[in-house]
Amino acid sequence: MIVTTANSTIEPPIGDSDGAEENNFSNANGDAGAAPVREQQGRGNKQRHQGQPRRDKRDVHGWVVLDKPIAMGEATKTVPFVMDGRKRYRFTVCWGEERDTDDTEGRVVKTSDIRPSAEAISGLLPRFTGKIEQTPPQYSAIKVQGERAYDLARDGEIVELKPRPVEIHHLTLVEQPDSSHSVFEAECGKGTYVRALARDIGRILGCYGHICALRRTLVGPFGEADMIPLEQLEALCDRAASGEGSLADALLPVETALDDIPALAVTRADAARLHRGQAVLLRGRDAPNCSGTVYVTVAGRLLALAEIGNGELIPKRVFNLTGLTASSSRNQNESV
Repeated sequence: MIVTTANSTIEPPIGDSDGAEENNFSNANGDAGAAPVREQQGRGNKQRHQGQPRRDKRDVHGWVVLDKPIAMGEATKTVPFVMDGRKRYRFTVCWGEERDTDDTEGRVVKTSDIRPSAEAISGLLPRFTGKIEQTPPQYSAIKVQGERAYDLARDGEIVELKPRPVEIHHLTLVEQPDSSHSVFEAECGKGTYVRALARDIGRILGCYGHICALRRTLVGPFGEADMIPLEQLEALCDRAASGEGSLADALLPVETALDDIPALAVTRADAARLHRGQAVLLRGRDAPNCSGTVYVTVAGRLLALAEIGNGELIPKRVFNLTGLTASSSRNQNESV
């Protein structure tokens, strides 16, 4: 899940800061948010309290990654490229109980005294690797006749969801700390439910199981090295509020989400046309020998997402990165 804040800005909190929870960024069911900010640059003679630092209220563009990526400002235009990327999870399954939510929050519906061996588990994993059919948990965000499945389930209705194709690229047993718990790592495509993996493996083994710990370690191009602890982000907001730091230090560049897309540099004259929404003819020996989506740069700066076709470069999404972007320490300079 990707959280976006369109036209967003971040204001350093003066008092308590809003929580953001799902695993690192937020909890297993929560969504992370970001609060808007714009720099106050009035021409009037408004006086600030003596000794109070000027608060930075510029528009903010880029990505912040805790457990899940948060897109801010112009980065929201790149969200689809992250949503369609691979996800990697590290999760722990507790054997002996199946629950209606397939995690620890649910009601126990089946129990077993059987505990699987590491050999039995490992021997089963190839059946859950590659393209498979998976039935989503009844407590999921899938819509059933216009309503979320989890809302229907909470109201006591029996939710029958149809299996759907998903792709699991890797699934490995990492360790078995005791007979009742197993730790796995999975890398999967869009739409895969890790909770359903635990449920289905437990059913086949006859021991039942549910997720008792889950951590997302990769979403598209964003990995653990890109994550920032919530406490560190809060401390950075406090320093920025007192004029001692910059929120840019927490940002990753907008184009981080576009790592798998070819980049195309254009001249300033062509950039002006693209910025106005006009197509640019591609000709000559320097014309790119490709087609499809590219991201366009001018003088090393992200300009637009565009399509190459029929000898033309056609702009699809143009970026306006005036404001606060990632700092030089995160591969991007701040723009004003």
